[in-house]
Amino acid sequence: MPALSTGSGNYSGLHELLCALPSQLQPHVHSQDDSTFLHNMFGERSLHSLVKIHERLQHYEEHSPAPILDSAGSLAADLSEELQGKSASEEISELLNLLAKPHVKSLLSVHDTVAQKSYDPELPPLPDDIDDDEVSVKIIRLVKNKEPLGATIKRDEHTGAILIARIMRGGAADRSGLIHVGDVLREVNGVPVDDKKPDEIIHILSQSQGAITFKLIPAIKEETPSKEPKMFVKTLFDYDPAEDKAIPCKEAGLAFKRGDILQIMSQDDANWWQAKQDGHANPRAGLIPSKQFQERFALRRPAAGVLQPQKISNRRSSGFRRSFRLSRRDKKTNKSMYECKKSDQYDMADVATYEEVTPHRRQSGAKHRLVVLVGPTGVGLNELKRKLLISDPQHFSVTVPHTSRPKRNQENEGVEYHFISKNIFETDIHNNKFIEHGEYKGNYYGTSLDSVRSVLSKNKVCLLDVQPHTIKHLRTAEFKPYVVFVKPPPVERLRESRRNAKVIPGRDDKGSAKSFSEEDFLEMVSTAQQMESQHGHLFEKIIVNDDLTAAFTELKVALKKVETDTHWVPISWTHS
Repeated sequence: MPALSTGSGNYSGLHELLCALPSQLQPHVHSQDDSTFLHNMFGERSLHSLVKIHERLQHYEEHSPAPILDSAGSLAADLSEELQGKSASEEISELLNLLAKPHVKSLLSVHDTVAQKSYDPELPPLPDDIDDDEVSVKIIRLVKNKEPLGATIKRDEHTGAILIARIMRGGAADRSGLIHVGDVLREVNGVPVDDKKPDEIIHILSQSQGAITFKLIPAIKEETPSKEPKMFVKTLFDYDPAEDKAIPCKEAGLAFKRGDILQIMSQDDANWWQAKQDGHANPRAGLIPSKQFQERFALRRPAAGVLQPQKISNRRSSGFRRSFRLSRRDKKTNKSMYECKKSDQYDMADVATYEEVTPHRRQSGAKHRLVVLVGPTGVGLNELKRKLLISDPQHFSVTVPHTSRPKRNQENEGVEYHFISKNIFETDIHNNKFIEHGEYKGNYYGTSLDSVRSVLSKNKVCLLDVQPHTIKHLRTAEFKPYVVFVKPPPVERLRESRRNAKVIPGRDDKGSAKSFSEEDFLEMVSTAQQMESQHGHLFEKIIVNDDLTAAFTELKVALKKVETDTHWVPISWTHS
């Protein structure tokens, strides 16, 4: 934008510049209303007059003239009195007439006021008979465009008065600093509201544009805005205030989707927080259920948009991804390959609401974040891991699992497995040293925490695929896991893309590879939906493996950003 000229005589050029500003700003304006507003504002005659006054004052300040005296008014009065007794002459008569004119007297009075820098108005004294119990009233005039006022109202149950119930942070009312919680609303644009319902008043306000005048009785104690530290949360559920019957004012609600980042602006109300979307241009906060309120009522209220706890299936051996695959025959006769150290009831105890987060960026030389891959059997986790390892074996690595079975001739300790005795394995299970563990054909298998630490200590990215309910035990400041959910495309695409693919058995399963069946496709899609429903709030990246090459490219780009970009992580990961 060109700079404004400060020359004292360049008014015509300044006029042209003000008129040209709307067209210069046009590429940055996205609505007709904003364009009209800019044209009207820069075309306003009063604005041009103000700019001229500004230029004159600026020119005045550059020369810094100082008054010779600060009593020109009294001096003129003394002069007039002195001249009254002199012989009349034409010049004296003219001077006396000039000094007697009201405009000249006012001009000299203003001169003396400016010279003395005495700008405070002289107020009349308060009357002696004022009633101490008299109710004071304040009249406020706010300019409101299409944005909501940013305040909610309620009727006092005892007095019937209409009260200001809540001021939304960043809204028009909050920015004015003139309306406070507890103020009694008496009139809106001259219309008394004592006999009106809150909904009727809200309708009046919503239909009003431009200046709105309020007559208020101030609250007994005006609360000063609390200066709360900035708090950011990641939302772990979807919320739509329009479908929430519990919210006190639907119009003041803030809708969000799972995974959004919100800045919490106020927690003054125990049930309803004020928040706004991070990075959103709208400065006004909206109402969201507080963490405690959401947890307390999630089981009771069936409103859409409020998280409902999901029933967790006990079919642990059907469809969930295993680090060691089981053939369909063995799935029917054997227990799950891996069991988590806690039961599924651990997940049911929590109602996913909000998680406090903070920006985090990996420092140069710091350990890499653990990369956790989750997905149903057959979705292609092994293939993606294999392609990552081949693409950069010095950068990516996987853990070496433990087993209690004997070492075979062609195997090497620490390559295929870490071979330990059954007694040591059971002791390690008891001491919670395994992320996952299980028994298969009489032998123990497991992935240990130390095997993850071993990879990370070599400054490599550790790739780990686990059951989704295990993620919770890995979400620590030590590992800072980046969780990628790999989901299948719709069944129709699975039939096309996996037509010639095979189900490859695990390394300890000597069965032959089998083609995918229709049952496999249906189970893969169903399991993915179940995983996303129950554990989706823990996923940071979702990749649809429709085409393996495209999915690999998307995963590689995402993992690169984990190392270079700033991400939101739980605040406990950086403050532990």
